[in-house]
Amino acid sequence: MGLTDVNLPIIDARLQASITEEQAQFFRDNGFLVIRNVLVGEELKQVQADMQRLYEQGAAGVADDPDYMYGIGVKSGQSVLRRVEYVIDKSDSMKVMLAHPFILRSVQILQGRNFIPTWDSMVLKAPNEGVIVPWHRDAAVPAGCTDPRPIFNVDFYLDEADLQTCLWVIPGSNKWTKAAADSRCAQPGFMTEDAIPVPMQPGDVIFHDIEVLHGSPTGDGNPLRRTIYFEFRPGEIEAGFGPHTLEYLALKQHMLLDCIVRRQAAEYAKDETPFAYKPEGGFAICSPKRPEQYRYPHEAYWRR
Repeated sequence: MGLTDVNLPIIDARLQASITEEQAQFFRDNGFLVIRNVLVGEELKQVQADMQRLYEQGAAGVADDPDYMYGIGVKSGQSVLRRVEYVIDKSDSMKVMLAHPFILRSVQILQGRNFIPTWDSMVLKAPNEGVIVPWHRDAAVPAGCTDPRPIFNVDFYLDEADLQTCLWVIPGSNKWTKAAADSRCAQPGFMTEDAIPVPMQPGDVIFHDIEVLHGSPTGDGNPLRRTIYFEFRPGEIEAGFGPHTLEYLALKQHMLLDCIVRRQAAEYAKDETPFAYKPEGGFAICSPKRPEQYRYPHEAYWRR
């Protein structure tokens, strides 16, 4: 079977409580997984509205704030907003979304009970300014780590991504050597012969391994595209190899527990069965603490 002959699993978050073991194995083998209808109804509307306000604030120009990142628009040549960091800190709907039970149950299947939420960002393609995102890996598994559990991002799509603007993925490239991945990324242009497109609708989600090769072409007259990225890592890998300190892991665990409580109080989540976060061993939490903040700057918790 060729790389582009992959049969994508059909996963609808409204119809199952989490991904199945077969779907989890597809993710391990191919480095990505598409889940439809994770955000629906009032939650989708609330998240879209909150992130639109955040986008408009950033697009108007935010000076001297490293959380708002800008690039040069492909059409205008002007400064355009391309990324906003620490969105959980900036929006209550993001706090509630972090605790989505389908997502957390699925993360636990792939990473175990001691998983840690590590990054949260909104990545943007401004209207008519969509720039090509070259083939790349988000990061590398820490050197010396032999734990087979994946480190991955959960990508929440707030806008449609059609065949012209969507993410392209090379299935199975999460298993390639660094040399093979570097060679593929060095090829000129945005070649897609060995890749597949992943069109998305608002509320859909992609799980993507940090080592799977992916990118997107430039869009001609593209509409606004907002995607929220939550990264998760197995606690054992993070504790053993970093990049964050053990203090950071504990802070993010307490933040996750607080977000789970917040979700239980959200009107649009009242009929859900909440996720039960019960880390074990050295990651067990004896007495949950209400977080003093929701923004823990990575650079303040890097291992030295």
